[in-house]
Amino acid sequence: MQTQTHELRFTTTEVRKRFLRWSDGEADREWRCLNLIWEHAPGVAPRPLRRETESGHPVVIMERLPGDPLGDKPLTREQTGSLGQTLRRLYRIPLEHINSAGISERPYGPSTLPQALSGWLSKTNDFSRCQNPKQVAVGVETALEWLSRPDALPSPRLVGLGISDLNPANIVWDGQTCRLVDFEDGGLTDPAYELADHVEHIAGRLTGVFNPASLSEAVGLSEVERERMRAYQPLWAAFWLVMLLPGNSGFLRNAPGTTEAQASHLMKLIG
Repeated sequence: MQTQTHELRFTTTEVRKRFLRWSDGEADREWRCLNLIWEHAPGVAPRPLRRETESGHPVVIMERLPGDPLGDKPLTREQTGSLGQTLRRLYRIPLEHINSAGISERPYGPSTLPQALSGWLSKTNDFSRCQNPKQVAVGVETALEWLSRPDALPSPRLVGLGISDLNPANIVWDGQTCRLVDFEDGGLTDPAYELADHVEHIAGRLTGVFNPASLSEAVGLSEVERERMRAYQPLWAAFWLVMLLPGNSGFLRNAPGTTEAQASHLMKLIG
């Protein structure tokens, strides 16, 4: 899994985002999402300013937002409320405008991730570098068995725009308002699927940044949508188990025992 897709340069008023390649379309997704949001939900994300090419690389220049990225502490009530309102505004951008902007399903969206995960989990893995190889192996087997169930996941829905990557570092807080940055993986999605992704993101879950119940309430999910969110959480827990396996970048970036803890968390969600 590639961990670096871009380089950032800042001025007092602008952020210059230089992408390392054209092939995966990150620059196009970012530009289209930012323009759509600026037209239909201004203030949710940076205002797009211009596009350039630098040394053969695509560049997106956007306004620099006030405030600082959120860290590794649980959100306050005010932050949760503001983030919920910001996400709600994002999800309410009309579907016809998303389609007319040429924005397709997000990478690893609800129609593609389950099959991809089954393939990743089915690969022959060497768990010997884990602290408890048996526990990790059981976690992988449990995930594969769960994914094979016909009733494990809701039917995919593509009804709104999502940011995809809600690493807490992609939420800028100015003391009153949460705004979102990094839409290179943005695209069509299901709000319940997005929130499951967000609360299971390893960068936020291990430090308790998001409270799943509080965030889903702040976004305004219905009870049916909350059930869909809970159904999708094991999917994203399995995704992070894959990322934490030996040979993937998350294994080296996290403390020993994190993979075992993730396997345990996944099995608890599956029940």
